[in-house]
Amino acid sequence: MRQDLFALLQQHGQLHLLDYYNKLDDAGKAAMEDQISMIDWNYLRTVENHTAPERGVITPLTETVSTADIREREVEYREKGLAAIRAGKVGAMLLAGGMGTRLGCSGPKGVVDIGLTHPLFIFECLFRNTLEVVREAGAWIPFSIMTSDKNHQETITFLKEHNYFGYNEEYIYFFRQDMAPCIDYEHRLLMEGPGQLAISPNGNGGWYSSFARAGLAEKAKAMGVEWLNCFAVDNVLQRICDPLFVGAVICSGCVSGSKVVRKADPKEKVGVLCLEDGRPSIVEYYELTDEMAYAKNEKGEYSYTFGVILNYLFRVDKLDEIANTSLPMHIVEKKIPYMDVDGTMHHPAAPNGYKFETLILDMVHMMDNCLAYEVIREHEFAPIKNATGVDSMESARALLEKNGIRL
Repeated sequence: MRQDLFALLQQHGQLHLLDYYNKLDDAGKAAMEDQISMIDWNYLRTVENHTAPERGVITPLTETVSTADIREREVEYREKGLAAIRAGKVGAMLLAGGMGTRLGCSGPKGVVDIGLTHPLFIFECLFRNTLEVVREAGAWIPFSIMTSDKNHQETITFLKEHNYFGYNEEYIYFFRQDMAPCIDYEHRLLMEGPGQLAISPNGNGGWYSSFARAGLAEKAKAMGVEWLNCFAVDNVLQRICDPLFVGAVICSGCVSGSKVVRKADPKEKVGVLCLEDGRPSIVEYYELTDEMAYAKNEKGEYSYTFGVILNYLFRVDKLDEIANTSLPMHIVEKKIPYMDVDGTMHHPAAPNGYKFETLILDMVHMMDNCLAYEVIREHEFAPIKNATGVDSMESARALLEKNGIRL
């Protein structure tokens, strides 16, 4: 092994990797050296010095647009949003770096087929929803797709084979999400195969920095894009670059917006859009005290009622402002498959180490303000996170059928 890499491993207490290295052929050794040279050792320093961040003062939102408000100003919002889309000022940003493992699929989550009588893929649902806006606006929307090292080529191949479900290929851009190493409880780097370090996507908060590193942020700005609608892959009903949403955020003067749904009950397990020390923030359900969960405003409505669905609109100049600011690093206990020194693969039934994630909710908190834009849950929120039960293929299928979509 190169002396400089050996010194790095020794410095960080990772010489156990040589147990694998010495069993590899020349090509395998070269590949492993490349991986070691690319490790960001700041991740390990983070876990060694980690303390849980303290929350600021949580208060209810001030900038909200309810469904009643939307109906009242629908024409104004739609015209404003369509004008921005036609002028090329709005881009779509799909976060699709995950795999469909929990859905019984070994490939990207977007390739999962949820159809019953004919194929209907998750990716297909998202492109179809965006094409509705393209047809209404009479203009193509730049559509960026964040993949990961684990699914990049498979995602591209799948979408090409399906002709991007009718979307214009000239307006589609791919880039890889940054990856982070996985470590065990002794802070030792794990291996996931011969010559292959265990790595995982670095969380949904890393999307803009990865986008910028790929050169696509500058390209988007050169094209005139001023707003990016960022959304997750798993909600098959969401409206993408929704003219009403875009128009409402622009009219509000806010620099960001979040689509939200009213919670089914005060204790529903969803993140809630709120203010923290006067800035937009998201408080997780387990952080809400009973007093906060059941608090009501002067209208008699619950004060903390707007659950986020991971569909955000960000002004690009504000994203640039925070691009060089380090997001908080979240260290998460996970079940991490790994290869032991004898070459045996293990698939733990319980957490056995840490993954590192940055979160988009921290990006929201770095914005000056964020408009809560209410959507009707049954029309725009059908996440597919589980094979059965809550937020599953079963529940999403039921909502798709309720919205007139043939399965």
